[in-house]
Amino acid sequence: MGQDQTKQQIEKGLHLYQSNQTEKALRVWMRVLEKSADPAGRFRVLGCLITAHAEMGRYKDMLKFAVVQIDTARELEDPDYLTESYLNLARSNEKLCEFQKTISYCKTCLNMQGTTRSLQLNGQVSLSMGNAFLGLSIFQKALECFEKALRYAHNNDDKMLECRVCCSLGNFYTQIKDYEKALFFPCKAAELVNDYGKGWSLKYRAMSQYHMAVAYRKLGRLADAMDCCEESMKIALQHGDRPLQALCLLCFADIHRSRKDVQTAFPRYDSSMSIMTEIGNRLGLIQVLLGVTKCWMIQKELDKALESIEKAQELAEGLGNKLGLLKLHCLCERIYRTKEQQRELRDHVVKFHECVEEMELYCGMCGESIGEKNNQLQALPCSHFFHLKCLQTNGTRGCPNCRRLSVKPGYV
Repeated sequence: MGQDQTKQQIEKGLHLYQSNQTEKALRVWMRVLEKSADPAGRFRVLGCLITAHAEMGRYKDMLKFAVVQIDTARELEDPDYLTESYLNLARSNEKLCEFQKTISYCKTCLNMQGTTRSLQLNGQVSLSMGNAFLGLSIFQKALECFEKALRYAHNNDDKMLECRVCCSLGNFYTQIKDYEKALFFPCKAAELVNDYGKGWSLKYRAMSQYHMAVAYRKLGRLADAMDCCEESMKIALQHGDRPLQALCLLCFADIHRSRKDVQTAFPRYDSSMSIMTEIGNRLGLIQVLLGVTKCWMIQKELDKALESIEKAQELAEGLGNKLGLLKLHCLCERIYRTKEQQRELRDHVVKFHECVEEMELYCGMCGESIGEKNNQLQALPCSHFFHLKCLQTNGTRGCPNCRRLSVKPGYV
């Protein structure tokens, strides 16, 4: 298959894919991969296969094609191709929750000195790295990466990237419980979709609606949360987007749990867990198990709650997800307080405070914890964040956290 024929077949596959004929598109692209002698064409078709498998939640296949793409990039001896292939490798590992590998591949991308194309990809690299740091609950570095990605998006006038970063920032602020910002950023993403997204994939609309649903639920606006989640789920079902379907089912379950409708919540959690397990989203599984635990606690089935916690703890330790561990210690504390088991209670109180210290989840001004309840937060240029009211009351001549770190004694 020559260069022109390769190009025609790739376009044919894209047309099928955009018409929701995904399996036909995959067959066309796989034929190109088998028969084409054009390395640049093969590289491009591998990119199509990587994107398609990512959207279907077939992350192991996505990783397999990313590895082949790196070999093709080396054959082409072009730093731009190599940067793009390492970015795809980083993204594949991000989806599989291999966050340390993601960070390592992202750093490889940033160290490559390519041309303008490589520089344009730096925003996407920073976004992927930010998502990985967030998965590890390293909040300062995550925020640093997201803000860097946002600067790249603005400098390159890349509205799609800006939309994706806004959704990640929504997730970031949801986790540290500044729900005003958790809603602001996905609303901003939804505005970008309305203003610029006519030619975009509907996944951008679905993504912004999902993150809005999560924020609305946290704010107690359950009807709004349900409307946004239904809109997101409708698009996810139309496009066979399994990862988003799993997240929407989790959100539906959480909404029902917030309404104390545990009997409706449980089957939604089960369906979400089934898809999360199938696609390998272990971070999502932790969220599902947290929700299930809270349902058992509502029903006062404390031993069943502890069983769910044990499964979630194993996952959180395997991923290095410190925030997940903190939430689990918090739930254990409540359970053992009810059971009046003092030794276990003390153990989890100590571990909870160790997690807070490790993640620096406290305000460097008032010393109170961050992420315990809904609070307005403000980040300084160094990406350390504080209670907004503390900054307004005390002002700052620089970051107290950075000052504290700079005077820590060195090893002797």
